[in-house]
Amino acid sequence: MTFRASARAIENNFEIPLVSTGVGSGPIHVLGIKPWKRWQIDCFLSLDRVAIHYADSPQQALRRQARDGGCIIVWAGREPDSLAASAAAQGAQLIRIEDGFLRSAGLGSNHIGGASLVIDPDGIYFDARRPSRLENLLQYGEPDQALLQRAARLREFLVQESVTKYNVGTRQPIPVGIENHRRDRRTILVPGQVENDASLRLGAPQIHRNLELLQRVRETEPQTWIIYKPHPDIEAGTRPGKLADQQILRFADEIARNISITALYPRVHAVHTMTSLAGFEALLRGVPVTTWGQPFYAGWGLTDDRLPIARRTRRISLDALVAAALLQYPLYADLKTRRACSAEEVAAALAKAAPAQPHLQRSKALRYARLGTGLLRSWRSNFGHG
Repeated sequence: MTFRASARAIENNFEIPLVSTGVGSGPIHVLGIKPWKRWQIDCFLSLDRVAIHYADSPQQALRRQARDGGCIIVWAGREPDSLAASAAAQGAQLIRIEDGFLRSAGLGSNHIGGASLVIDPDGIYFDARRPSRLENLLQYGEPDQALLQRAARLREFLVQESVTKYNVGTRQPIPVGIENHRRDRRTILVPGQVENDASLRLGAPQIHRNLELLQRVRETEPQTWIIYKPHPDIEAGTRPGKLADQQILRFADEIARNISITALYPRVHAVHTMTSLAGFEALLRGVPVTTWGQPFYAGWGLTDDRLPIARRTRRISLDALVAAALLQYPLYADLKTRRACSAEEVAAALAKAAPAQPHLQRSKALRYARLGTGLLRSWRSNFGHG
């Protein structure tokens, strides 16, 4: 049986994670979702027994919850600092949501919908200050052999098909410099991050600037050939933080642009990162990873951690990490049919889709067209929601 056939054969397990995350059957009051994106959230939360109410402010969500009961769901990256205390004061459960780790062929900042969602009643995976549902799965869970074997098959498929979270950039050819630099020289990949992102604010308390990371890597390994890859959102011009080449090349030897990061993994000996998902993707491909922050995949004996996390005491296998992060933690949906699906089905669809090109991602006309489509879908999906 092929991987795609086995993906279709996996039993739909969509509602089981919803129950285990505590959403329950009462009304939910959703906060922090941009209007164009609400139709996508409906794909994951619109069950017959759940009434969805999108709020335009924390105050509105809190008032509605106090009146109608239920829980409050917030997009974790946009959670106001005072929301948790306010929800607790009125006895409301607060649940955080975010994109999962297999998302799309293209960027969310370009209004491209995501095929995965994590629903977390404990915390959120990028906030290292407290345990998340994902951390609890890794620290206390006991995956059986069937789940570990499924994780291994998924991992092998992602590597074979060069699938990543966003699938942007050309997969070939390799840039000339990267292909032709001395083969006997140790090479490190440093993936850039969006510096105002919540994952750095909440998961990188010491080093949270790209230039600072590059400087630390250069100081640590002065003879190493360092490749810096800017974050795809910054390459696409949709997020702030672009660095001038002369700044980067003070510490790096080369800048990799407009290329899929999967084309770089076989050319490097290690990845150094603050909290980037690129570190997780490198682990899947057998590339050693050094973390300078506290991402979800650090602290389990799989990475070289410069900032250890004392409460993560367990030592796990790579497939146990994959099982929790890609099979147990997220939900998946086919945004075309608006039906639940498996991680394998999403992976197969992403492998089949052509990689999104950064120069097309920068097109304002294309972005506005996607924005309009999302707004129309959200209006149709949410007509009648209070």
